[in-house]
Amino acid sequence: MKLKVEDMTCGGCARAVTAAIREIDENAVVNIDVATRLVEVQSSASNDAVTQALNEAGFPPEVLAG
Repeated sequence: MKLKVEDMTCGGCARAVTAAIREIDENAVVNIDVATRLVEVQSSASNDAVTQALNEAGFPPEVLAG
């Protein structure tokens, strides 16, 4: 899935986003581009679970593609 996370503005934010996703799927593959605020996630967790985890971590995402 591809997400846009407007509140992700630095490397620390990127680490927090990665940690939130890996909390629900420790084997998730997370690719982040802080400059464009894009996150690509390959996970066995559902898209809803990933979105919820990011919302709870304070980084509400906009889903761009599944």
